[in-house]
Amino acid sequence: MKPFRILDWWLNRKRRSTPRPGTARGVLLISSGGLGDTVLFAHVAGRFVRLAEKDEPVTVALRSDAMKMAFLLPAGVRGLGVDFDRLRRDLGYRRRVTDDIFKAHYRLVVHTDYLRHPDLDEALVAAAQAPEAVAMEPRPWPKYDARLGQNRRLYGRLYDSGDPRLDKVVRWSRFADWLSGAEESPPPVALLPGERLPPAETAEAADDPFVVMQPFSAVRQKQSPPALYRRLIESLPSATRVVITGTRSDLDANGEFKTLLDLPGVTFDDRVFENLVPMLRGARLVVSVDTALMHLAAAVGAPTLCLASAAYVGEIVPYDPAITPPNARFVHHSMPCEGCLGDCVLPAENGMFPCVAALDEDQILAAAADILAASGETE
Repeated sequence: MKPFRILDWWLNRKRRSTPRPGTARGVLLISSGGLGDTVLFAHVAGRFVRLAEKDEPVTVALRSDAMKMAFLLPAGVRGLGVDFDRLRRDLGYRRRVTDDIFKAHYRLVVHTDYLRHPDLDEALVAAAQAPEAVAMEPRPWPKYDARLGQNRRLYGRLYDSGDPRLDKVVRWSRFADWLSGAEESPPPVALLPGERLPPAETAEAADDPFVVMQPFSAVRQKQSPPALYRRLIESLPSATRVVITGTRSDLDANGEFKTLLDLPGVTFDDRVFENLVPMLRGARLVVSVDTALMHLAAAVGAPTLCLASAAYVGEIVPYDPAITPPNARFVHHSMPCEGCLGDCVLPAENGMFPCVAALDEDQILAAAADILAASGETE
């Protein structure tokens, strides 16, 4: 047995006989996805927040890296960052985190994830020992199905959310409806409430429009080549500035993109997500791979063009028609194997997933031109 499981067994046994002062109070929502998932969750978070009683505090447990998107959560909601890598390997950290969750004495724990890990995010549910805990039936995962089955006892109720291949936001929306007893349409993935967002950054002059491009992905095979972005840049109206976003490490790891910075009017911006929002809101066009920046751009109302792989068709991108906002457009190449969740079984083509290599560059350029024209930007 792994050391952290022994620790959990001992701590949770001890907690069961440890009285906590006062009555249970507060709601803990667990959302352990990455940056992009957190942007999508922000659209439905308010529905889960309504499960709180009057003046009851709500905490959302996020992966520590996803805390960069916590500013999108509803006002008054506290974000709690958990480093899941440390939770797995650092027993002292695991004890501190789970002790704090136990001491918080939550009345209700809602695990909002369909894909769950029995020894990481579900360890938080076990530690909370809340009077009520609810979740969806977990996504099948052969490696952990037995453990996930054992952990069913952590929950008083489990919601059958349907087929494994279902849009995330639609799934969350249905789960929230099941919990609240209300029935609402899934929210469009566009323009979060204005009070959560800073104002748009305006161009320095009416004839000084700008376009934002995010060519980088943590999964390199999802990236289109620099030559495509060069064609895009060269196709823009002559007065258009271009801002390439990402981290310095993105740029260093993808040195072939540095040549784009030699083009007239092209600059690089490595601001963190929250500080990028004004620029995104002021852009005439945002072009991005299917990554967190794309979800953020769509969420803040930017005219967004996503260059998508087929890996997440039916689950993330393209968005389900029920939630696709008018400001978001997707270009992707359908494949018989689409929906593989990035577990590609085909050989790479020029360093790309075959579905990415097959993207039609002329279609991408035409879509970009259409979006610019719709936003009032023509030659």
